[in-house]
Amino acid sequence: MQNRNITIHDLAAKLNISASTVSRALNDYYRISKETRELVKKTAAEMNYKPNKLATSLRKGKANTIGVIIPRIDRHFFSHAIAGIESVTNPTDYNILICQSNDDYETEKLSMAAFARNQVDGIIISLATGTQNVDHIKSVLKRGVPVVMFDRVSPELDTDNVINDNFAGAYEATKHLLAQGCRNVIHFAGPQHLNVYRERMNGYKKAMEEYGMNISNDMILINTLTREQGFEAAKQLWQNKHLPDGIFSASDFSALGALLFLKEKGIAVPNETAIAGFANEPFTELTEPAITSLEQYGAEIGKSAARLLIDRIESNQQNSVSQTITFRPRLIIRDSSLKQESN
Repeated sequence: MQNRNITIHDLAAKLNISASTVSRALNDYYRISKETRELVKKTAAEMNYKPNKLATSLRKGKANTIGVIIPRIDRHFFSHAIAGIESVTNPTDYNILICQSNDDYETEKLSMAAFARNQVDGIIISLATGTQNVDHIKSVLKRGVPVVMFDRVSPELDTDNVINDNFAGAYEATKHLLAQGCRNVIHFAGPQHLNVYRERMNGYKKAMEEYGMNISNDMILINTLTREQGFEAAKQLWQNKHLPDGIFSASDFSALGALLFLKEKGIAVPNETAIAGFANEPFTELTEPAITSLEQYGAEIGKSAARLLIDRIESNQQNSVSQTITFRPRLIIRDSSLKQESN
């Protein structure tokens, strides 16, 4: 027996009862006596019995599997979102399969199709930066597979969503820079077809308008999200003699790039140029000076997404009203933006 998996038939033979009785005892069927259930479970443990999850799934018509598609697993926010998802699924019978799109639309489509072929019970997804067409998600929804979106979501889709209030976070960060005396705050922005970056730009604009600041086209730099892009953007501003007294970046990475260039040129941060980012990546508190940023609560967002999806799967109410859960980012003020004492 040690050369193969123990089955319920082996347990039945050992105990001289039927295989169906063994199966019911293992599943705590109420008509099986407590004594028999305890004996079957004790024997199963002694014989190292492991249930065949595939066979169980086939009988129940469920895979007990959730697919998760994220843009990049090496980002602090997304890795914490996965941890949050797992903290909800681990105590249950659900397993998770994780794919990363690497912010590529075609990769995202292939991952979605693979999950559909393998009949996952539901999908959690945050859109890639390259995704502008969501027909691949619509087709999965039409097949009755529940989908929960988080962070980067689409208004075209009737799904449960878990999001950050990106507008409020960007508004607060920009207002903080203005309160520190900045009057020429530029914005490193992301692609505007994605809700998160569009909302961050709108929050920036709202704060600037409230302070009576004019916003020219050259004050908003689209697709400036990576460390390299932030470095080059700061370099171009310096070369063109348009270096601002404040930078609000939609990404901590481009904020880091700008900081590195400014330090290289001996430009004082924050006294000459104050910097604030978004996402509270781990490196933001380790730089010199440490970078002001916004905490997005990735783990809590992941937990909420998993709970919504499991509720949707188990209630089997595909046509019920969709829910949106919103978290408000928390501004963490560090030395990169403190030109003067806060009021």
